[in-house]
Amino acid sequence: MKFHHGMVEFHGSLASMSRRIPRTNLLAKIRCALGRSRAVALVGPRQVGKTTLARSFVPPDSNRYFDLESPSDLQRLDRAMTTLENFAGPGLVVIDEIQRRPDLFPVLRVLIDRDDRSGQYLLLGAASPNLLKQASESLAGRLEIIEVDPLSLAEVGAPALRELWSRGGFPRSFTAETPAEGLAWREGFVRLTVERDLPALGLGASAQAIRRFWTMLAHYHGQIWNAAEPARSLGVGETTVRRYLDFMTDAFLLRQLRPWHENLGKRQVKAPKVYVRDSGMLHALLGLASSDDVLAHPKAGASWEGCLLEQVLHQAQPREAYFWATHQGAELDLLMFKHGRRVGVEFKLADAPRLSASMRIAMTDLKLDRLLVVYPGSKPYNLAPSVDVVPARRIADFVP
Repeated sequence: MKFHHGMVEFHGSLASMSRRIPRTNLLAKIRCALGRSRAVALVGPRQVGKTTLARSFVPPDSNRYFDLESPSDLQRLDRAMTTLENFAGPGLVVIDEIQRRPDLFPVLRVLIDRDDRSGQYLLLGAASPNLLKQASESLAGRLEIIEVDPLSLAEVGAPALRELWSRGGFPRSFTAETPAEGLAWREGFVRLTVERDLPALGLGASAQAIRRFWTMLAHYHGQIWNAAEPARSLGVGETTVRRYLDFMTDAFLLRQLRPWHENLGKRQVKAPKVYVRDSGMLHALLGLASSDDVLAHPKAGASWEGCLLEQVLHQAQPREAYFWATHQGAELDLLMFKHGRRVGVEFKLADAPRLSASMRIAMTDLKLDRLLVVYPGSKPYNLAPSVDVVPARRIADFVP
């Protein structure tokens, strides 16, 4: 595997061929942001490809590239204002691992506010509540933030859906030569995240507690959040586990899907649903190495839902996204608001999904303009007016 100009090159076990995975849309998004903003931040979990993208703009051996995991680059920034002033003219400066030096934000604000200078800054970092708070306070109105997700189905191609679901979208996991190698990489990622990264970002808990909490959430993946059991298991208060949940959500490791509720004359669920954002990490936490292991596991349906939920959200980029459920049993996996329309999505790991009573209720009660049922099959078909079953491999053709 090689990284080159914003692409991931892989070969071997995936279809026995060599090809590159272009991240064209992300590169274009970064270029557009740099066209209108003096500072752009790429945020996301480690190893998701932020550095590869940045090196498409500034080579790593350039004196305009600062890697704050490098002792020599840290030393270069001992006198940050003096050093960065030398690059305040035309050109782009990259600062990687910015979370290690949050004190740089006020320095960048001063440099950006000098109207006679035209320098720009591309900042890379793992997100934490404190980092984003400091960045928004120091660089308010000056900084554009772009979230870098793992590889998407649009990027890897429809034939690779099964591998993407099984291995997740982290490049080094997805491009591993064998499922076992991919699992080993993900297990190493989990270990380093709980032992080093999350404590460094400010999560005040032991590595053992963080690992146990993350593993518990893997077993609750796709379920409605209830703090009582995790709190009891960890021997801490519900407020503490809520803080863990929010922190790991801000670090892009978990997703909390908020509930939608309106005045329908029905009791509706008001707690969020929780997902491990990357399906490969979910499977590592559950100890599942291959796609066959995933399909045989009781969480297979929930895993499919979480994986395709991320793909649909990545494709649609909705203004707002929720799930919906009533205490009487009606539910909708995903409710998206976009361009004034309400689009519902259900995720079914089934050969031929059928119209259910829950779907009918959701269409009526939520006044959906359209309902899509995403399944692993190959042919789209209609279930009812404005209700369509669509193949997961073709979501780009159907998702608004």
